[in-house]
Amino acid sequence: MAAGTVLSRLTGLIRQVLQGAALGTGLLATTYNQANTVPTSLYFLLIGGALNSVLVPQLVRARSAHPDGGAAFEQRLVTLVLCLLAAGTALAVWAAPDVIRLYQDDTPGTHAAFELTVVFARYLLPQIFFYGLFGIFGQVLNARNRFGAMMWTPVLNNVVLIALFGLYLGLLNAPDRVDAVTPEQVTLLGAGTTLALVLQALSLVPYAHAAGFRLRPRFDWRGTGLRRSVGAARWTLLFVLTNLAAGTLVTRFASAADAALPHGGVGYTAYSYAQQIWSMPQAVVTVTLVTALLPRMSRAVLDDRVGDLRADLSRALRTSGVVIVPAAFAFVALGPGIARLLFAHGSTDAAAVLPLGHMLQAFGLGLIPFSAQYLLLRGFYAFDDTRTPFVLALWIAGTNVALAAACHLLLPPRWAVTGMAAAYALSYGVGLLLTALRLRRRTGGLLDGRRICRTYGKLTAAAALAGTAGWLVARGVPDAPASALLAALLPTAAGALTMALLFLLLARLLRVAELRALPGLR
Repeated sequence: MAAGTVLSRLTGLIRQVLQGAALGTGLLATTYNQANTVPTSLYFLLIGGALNSVLVPQLVRARSAHPDGGAAFEQRLVTLVLCLLAAGTALAVWAAPDVIRLYQDDTPGTHAAFELTVVFARYLLPQIFFYGLFGIFGQVLNARNRFGAMMWTPVLNNVVLIALFGLYLGLLNAPDRVDAVTPEQVTLLGAGTTLALVLQALSLVPYAHAAGFRLRPRFDWRGTGLRRSVGAARWTLLFVLTNLAAGTLVTRFASAADAALPHGGVGYTAYSYAQQIWSMPQAVVTVTLVTALLPRMSRAVLDDRVGDLRADLSRALRTSGVVIVPAAFAFVALGPGIARLLFAHGSTDAAAVLPLGHMLQAFGLGLIPFSAQYLLLRGFYAFDDTRTPFVLALWIAGTNVALAAACHLLLPPRWAVTGMAAAYALSYGVGLLLTALRLRRRTGGLLDGRRICRTYGKLTAAAALAGTAGWLVARGVPDAPASALLAALLPTAAGALTMALLFLLLARLLRVAELRALPGLR
């Protein structure tokens, strides 16, 4: 699973680098990126949140309790999900202009960007259905303890998108203004992006068939136990809606910065690129652990083995921290260098990606509570408790929106979105504290807090010292004037290598036992 996720994220990073070279980090890129974000948001609002957190425990219970091993329940559930997604996708495509108005204003000064975003959205909104197809078949596999395919198939999506942006750069004159984009370029980007996701979703169907699932549409939903699933998903829908509302407001604030400085790389695209890079360690490590642990924790709750659930959570927190903590400090130490190395190519220069690097630094340390809170939240889902995550989401979203609004109102456009990145990180610090307190009460006992804090204390000390050394080394490496790529690569690579080696040495000296969980360090 981790290997598949790593390859998926690496190919995704290559895709993102090519995308940045083709579209830049300013207003033009924001039109595409906003339109490409909307299908994901609406998918999670319709059903994605429930698929990822609620329905796996329901499928596990059905496979354990039903005489047919849950086959009929699965078929009814898949049919219901696909019908809901088909209707939601059709409605979203029809209402595309109204949907985009949630994210940006349509004024005389921004009308061209708004219209281009709507056109992109018409091409990209059909992704909602295929996100759902991929999600529901993936959860059917997860309930059978078949995790690999869902981690590997996104590589196909990334390969198609790499070819797409390579073709865009190689065959077409890449514009740097919204009004310079041609209909052919819009069609290539829009249709090609959706096609990539279609291939990813359909590639999962044979794996589900090989695992024993047979797709037979069943519409006899009444009186079959689906009401329990829908009831559990009600709170998850509110949870997703809360996060979506907060994300929409932040997007509007960031888009305002793009409108104020259209070529400055200070708004939504820079924020989204920085957030994607920042969240990669969490996706590779924490999401992989959670995907494997949630069915196991659900079975532990069913068997009244709450102690085993607490032990799984403790072990997952400590193991993931070995990667998450140094990665967080690396973003703080090397953020501008990482941004320059990855995105100062094609239509983007080093000055235009500097705000992105500062956003990486602002997100930085928030990776630790973000990852830990995501993991602990699955403890509630194992209990079929979806109400508490919604309450916690209200606190996180409220903190994020309040701080982001303050940044939007008080800071100049150059620094407003960087402040919003720091606000996002801080909001998850608040969320982690509240989540740990609520989960301790829910499980009726300690969460191995002393051991977890001791491990994280050692990891933080090692990562802070290593990060300081890495920052000093990166600053001390002279520029390579003959090559812009070498000028970005050499200091960042030297700083990263110094930090990695020193962190491993200090972690061993501090006797961090969880270090043995990393491949090759047993």
